[in-house]
Amino acid sequence: MKYFFLVLCFFLLGINPITAQQQKVSQKDLKDLYEIMSGTFSSEAQSLEEPEFFHISLVMQPIWKGAQDGYWLYVEQAMASSPEAPYRVRVYHLYKEDAYTLVSQVYELKDEASFAGKINDPTALAALSREMLLHKEGCGIFLHKTGKKQFEGSTRDQDCPSNLRGASYTTSKVQLDKNGMTSWDQGWNAQGEQVWGATKGGYRFDKVKK
Repeated sequence: MKYFFLVLCFFLLGINPITAQQQKVSQKDLKDLYEIMSGTFSSEAQSLEEPEFFHISLVMQPIWKGAQDGYWLYVEQAMASSPEAPYRVRVYHLYKEDAYTLVSQVYELKDEASFAGKINDPTALAALSREMLLHKEGCGIFLHKTGKKQFEGSTRDQDCPSNLRGASYTTSKVQLDKNGMTSWDQGWNAQGEQVWGATKGGYRFDKVKK
């Protein structure tokens, strides 16, 4: 009777009772997330619809495919007009944290200049090792399953420090499915005022190549 009452409440509120609660995640879900994130993405369509958003290229290339501790991606984000000069270079480590949570842990490179712009250079990426990484403490994205091959998540609280353009910390929110992702990065000062990042909403990256 209690379950029926909850379902009735969800129905009246327009909420799907299955997705209203966190869904359990499996190793298959982790692989689905990895496959969704791997590839080339573009915000071109959004930039044409909404001029306040730039045309950005995002490429996430699988590395260390034999790893036993999850999946790894080498990431470059650049203005579409100059993909050879990415303004963001990262490595993401995807793994299952618990029964309900997948994590995209974020790393910087100690020698970013040696790799920037070489995302399509297998020789360069083969030289990349874990000893070259710097863990961005507190900046991981904690993701939950919201549907079949659908995920969403964010950083936690004010855990990701930043000193970019007067920021004290940064937050990131992400939604992903087989067609691409929406990513909203924002910088905040110590008073909780936004000092950089989109204000209207996140960047929509359409998947253009697997």
